[in-house]
Formats: sequence, structure tokens, C-alpha cells
Amino acid sequence: EVQFVESGGGWVQPGGSLRLSCLASGFDFDIYAMSWYHQAPGKERDGIATIIPPDDRTQYEESVRGRFVISRDDAKSSLYLQMNNLKPEDTGVYFCNVVPAVQANVPRFANWGQGTQVTVAS
Repeated sequence: EVQFVESGGGWVQPGGSLRLSCLASGFDFDIYAMSWYHQAPGKERDGIATIIPPDDRTQYEESVRGRFVISRDDAKSSLYLQMNNLKPEDTGVYFCNVVPAVQANVPRFANWGQGTQVTVAS
């Protein structure tokens, strides 16, 4: 029942920007801390940005801090990731889900969306 649909990825040159979107359904979106995950080619999926209700506090992996901004629109059950000054190392598939501690331990969050591909290259 829980579903995530990611969109907004694409090809961009280094230094460019993209805005990713995630439409969530099947759970009470507004009360859950949410994360964006990045899966680089050949690597494991890694949480890179988190937003925590009720204050919408944010946390970022060091590699994206200052470049990416996570936000949410609870009325739309949507999560966003503004990606600025993109680097080749940002290349990969981006997924959204609840924060890792919840995702790994609550069965209804076990499934992932298809993700959205981001390619940063000249």
C-alpha cells in the first residue's frame, strides 16, 4: 500500500541544478521523518538528506550539505530535493522513503519506488 513515485531527474552539466520530487501515498505522510537516498553506480543506497517533523528540521550528509535542500509539502504528501552545484559524484538513482531507522524496521516501508536517475556529466 505504501508507495513512492520519484521524478525530476535527468542529465545536467556539472554546476547545474535539478529539483527532484517524490509523491508518497499509503501512510500518514505528515508525521513521518522523510529522507532522500542516493544510490551511486555500483554502490549501496545511502541516505543523504532528512527532514523531521513537526519542526521540519533538516539533516544532510556532508557531501551535499550547502548544495542540496530537502523540503516537504504535507498537503501534497510530497518530498522535494533541490540540488544545486551538481557534481559528477552526485550521479546515480535517487529514492525517497521514511528515514532509515524506520524504513529498515517497519515492513510496510520495505518497498522502494523506481527512483529517478540523475546524471551529472559534461
